[in-house]
Amino acid sequence: MDIRNIIDAIEQGLVRITDHADEEAQADRLSFDEIFFSVLQGEVIEDYPNDRPYPSCLILGENFAGEPVHSVWAYNRVNGWAVLITVYRPAPERWIDNRVRRKR
Repeated sequence: MDIRNIIDAIEQGLVRITDHADEEAQADRLSFDEIFFSVLQGEVIEDYPNDRPYPSCLILGENFAGEPVHSVWAYNRVNGWAVLITVYRPAPERWIDNRVRRKR
């Protein structure tokens, strides 16, 4: 997935936030402004082209304090809306350099 589509949607205010993403953001004390900021300078580290109803991806970025943030986004090419599916601070025991999943 092209991160530029998600960035464009954020800049245009075409974002839907799932209840799950809202709950996770609150649990990790992340504001939506810093989540959006993390995407603006972030990178796609996993791509899920077969997700339904829309393809999605995992983006790694940093919040205002320079801390890593993972967010999963879907993108509807028909109407240009991005959907924030979930967001969290990556746990070091589950990630190598916040980019590669550790094997269990």
